[in-house]
Amino acid sequence: MKFPSELKYTETDEWVLVEGNIAIIGLTDFAQDQLSDLVYFESLVEVGDVIEVETQLGTVESVKSAGDVLAPVSGEVIEINTDLEDEPEIVNADPYVDGWMFKIKMANSSELDDLMSADEYMEQCEE
Repeated sequence: MKFPSELKYTETDEWVLVEGNIAIIGLTDFAQDQLSDLVYFESLVEVGDVIEVETQLGTVESVKSAGDVLAPVSGEVIEINTDLEDEPEIVNADPYVDGWMFKIKMANSSELDDLMSADEYMEQCEE
């Protein structure tokens, strides 16, 4: 399993890549592995929506179970990976690049301080 060190992680298995004031968000390799083959992705927000931390951004379903995608930061939704609506299995194949789900223009970058490093997240996954 991969835990890229340049990312931040949530306790609910989302990853965050920060590019300037933009947070790119997706499900971790660990999460996609636990869910198994994804068969469904739905965004519950739209571009332009202003959201708070822990807002439910979307839903994913696999052959085994379903899960929510929660916002790790607050801000404005600026892009949604609509390719996942037709091909949710992209998340299984490439969770950290093509499998990104949402881009959020952050309202408060200090919220990133509440997220885990790769090492901290790896420890959580091992428990």
